[in-house]
Amino acid sequence: MKDKMKFIVILTIFLIAYYAPFEALKLSGPVLEALMMLQEYARQHVLLCLVPAFFIAGAISNFVSQQSVIRYFGVKANKVISYSVASVSGTILAVCSCTVLPLFAGIYSRGAGIGPATAFLYSGPAINVLAIILTARVLGLKLGIARAAGAVIFSVAIGLSMHFIFYKEEKNRVIAGDLSMGATDEKDKPLWLTALYFGIMVAILVFANWSKDESIRIWQILYNVKWFITGAFLLMLSGILYKWFKKDELKSWTESTWGFAKQILPLLFGGVLIAGFLLGRPGHQAIIPEAWIQHLVGGNSLRANLFASVSGALMYFATLTEVPILQGLVGAGMGKGPALALLLAGPALSLPNMLVIKSIIGTKMTLVYILLVVIMATVSGIFYGGLTNI
Repeated sequence: MKDKMKFIVILTIFLIAYYAPFEALKLSGPVLEALMMLQEYARQHVLLCLVPAFFIAGAISNFVSQQSVIRYFGVKANKVISYSVASVSGTILAVCSCTVLPLFAGIYSRGAGIGPATAFLYSGPAINVLAIILTARVLGLKLGIARAAGAVIFSVAIGLSMHFIFYKEEKNRVIAGDLSMGATDEKDKPLWLTALYFGIMVAILVFANWSKDESIRIWQILYNVKWFITGAFLLMLSGILYKWFKKDELKSWTESTWGFAKQILPLLFGGVLIAGFLLGRPGHQAIIPEAWIQHLVGGNSLRANLFASVSGALMYFATLTEVPILQGLVGAGMGKGPALALLLAGPALSLPNMLVIKSIIGTKMTLVYILLVVIMATVSGIFYGGLTNI
């Protein structure tokens, strides 16, 4: 009964956020920006991004062998394999800082070490191929290359740092057996079927969110037919579920999916409201004026790079939106170093993202993760800014 009430409440909030005519209300400033950002988030990210991500996370929790996760991503796993896979995962997923959260929760709950899990958490939204190409086209080839290289290096460096800082806690976690969420028994499914099942779900997530870019012909062709491709994958998934999955397995899958959704969605909705209230949407005024940000990120000082990293970490960037936002800031006088710092900190972090991470790995680990991202982005910005000014 309690779960039904939670579902009704979350669904009601979503429907209000999606359909309510907030612009018609006699509101202005931070309150309107908070509501409009929540509406934008509900319309653009919940159904096509988060819902598929929740189902993938639920599937990880039920149909991926815990022994396999521990073997490849656990505390004692081969570091070369685990960090290589985790650091380039974003090239396949192309998700934002919030969509990656259910996937992160799924692999962490199944026994992934904090190092590979946070490497995956960073790389998921940071190493988006289209975003990097768009960065190179709009903001320059040098900045595009710097962003790509920095994102891969960051994911590995952050993951290894988290591993060594919290190695003792991870060992205690293994000893305590606190590694599972949802079903933990080994499922009798052939490897090829499991791989096909997950591959199809990832394909649905990717193609349902395929962005339009007329400057790249192949991307534009795929965009024009993306719903046909998505529909074909949905039919394939339906066939697999009907033929090879039992009713109790599907029930466990949906229960795990709902478990992630009820844990993450309320925090995300609250975080989006706060972010909108403080920072507003691009080009709209909230409590913190954009002019202040533009004034504080000129040049290549420590202050400018640190401010760019911190403000980027707090703001919410939907996939690809960081590029036009940054284009406007650069045009207003933002330095090249702070621009890179924001690109490396912004897409991977946001206020809603931080709140959810805290609920998954705790306050201490979350603070260290945030500090690592901000510090590394700041240092990278200073280095890049100095290099480009030579």
